[in-house]
Amino acid sequence: MIKDNVIDLKKPEPFIEDPLTDILKQGARRLLTAALEAEINLFLNQYRDLTDDKGYYRIVRNGYLPEREIQTGIGQVPVRAPRIRDRQPDPKNGRIRFTSAILPPYLRRTKSIETLLPWLYLKGVSTGDFSEALSALRGKDAPGLSAAPISRLKTVWQDEYTKWQQRDLSLKRYVYIWADGIYCNVRMDERQCLLVIIGATEDGRKELVALEGGIRESEQSWTEVLVDLKRRGLQRAPELAVGDGSLGFWKALSKLYDTTRWQRCWVHKTANILNKLPKSIQAKAKGRLHQIWMADNKEEAEKNFDAFIETYSAKYPKAAECLEKDQEALLSFYDFPAEHWRHIRTTNPIESTFSTVRLRTAKVRGCFSSLTVLTMAFQLCRSAQKRWIKLHHPERLGDVIRKVKFVDGIIENRIAA
Repeated sequence: MIKDNVIDLKKPEPFIEDPLTDILKQGARRLLTAALEAEINLFLNQYRDLTDDKGYYRIVRNGYLPEREIQTGIGQVPVRAPRIRDRQPDPKNGRIRFTSAILPPYLRRTKSIETLLPWLYLKGVSTGDFSEALSALRGKDAPGLSAAPISRLKTVWQDEYTKWQQRDLSLKRYVYIWADGIYCNVRMDERQCLLVIIGATEDGRKELVALEGGIRESEQSWTEVLVDLKRRGLQRAPELAVGDGSLGFWKALSKLYDTTRWQRCWVHKTANILNKLPKSIQAKAKGRLHQIWMADNKEEAEKNFDAFIETYSAKYPKAAECLEKDQEALLSFYDFPAEHWRHIRTTNPIESTFSTVRLRTAKVRGCFSSLTVLTMAFQLCRSAQKRWIKLHHPERLGDVIRKVKFVDGIIENRIAA
């Protein structure tokens, strides 16, 4: 297991307004105004053929709504939304109304703020310090984000997480899954393990499948996660699972989805091997390991594999043994489409998402609850999920599901041809 990087989050300095931020705010206001104008003009054009009894346009502009400020990634941006008037409402269908998709009613903060709040909480900022932290990060005018609104948001997020945990999975199929345990400090004397599974759907999209709390990456903890997925309808086994060296996950997987192939994460394995070597030779050893899993075909990978064992086994037997014992699981990806190799050789989707969920609690006033950690992690995942890269050439997943044989990433009969 890779140790967490523990970084102190310093108390924010007082916010100092700068000319560049002012320019950005002015530009943002002009762009938003232009977008709203374009939106309402498009709406009006849809009803150009409607006229009242006097022949005038029935749907016309009617000034602006009162100005309001939207909290954005660069601070407060004032905006006035245009509005329309229906001169002669239809007796049957009633009045035609305009609702902006860009600036919905009652919107007060952008999604970037919604992402920032759980990030701050998970980085160890107590609720009482939110105002100072947000002032430093978003600008001196960051109202409405004090302790009370944050507490209300936490309640909403907890409800969303609970409903998500209970969703039906009977119509889902995940061709690949990535699994990992992310450790974080909940209290001074307690570490919590977040058990995370991300899946690739039949159309190649990645989505969060499971996010549960556990004391450690034990077989029992992982079994409970997988049993719950099956209970909610996830009956079809993934074709491939990607994970680190946690024996608990692999044992649980064998019991619940025994047909699923294994792929060990090369990033975790590389770190484990390098930890067993002197620092003076780690860079060179890392390059040799890179030559294995970046080889164009399995035969070349196996040659590089054997060369590494031969080079280091005499002086550093533990490092060589660490690699050798998982040879089959490390090279499983060669039996899957080459277009997917970049996705299935590592657990990067999880690592990149949870790089910010390494909690620092030693200097935080109060304690995190397990539910709070899970809730905030869930919110971060929901935000990150929108940016997860879709599998390249997702049409290959159909071949994987049909058990088409791949050799070095290419369909076998195409090699013969």
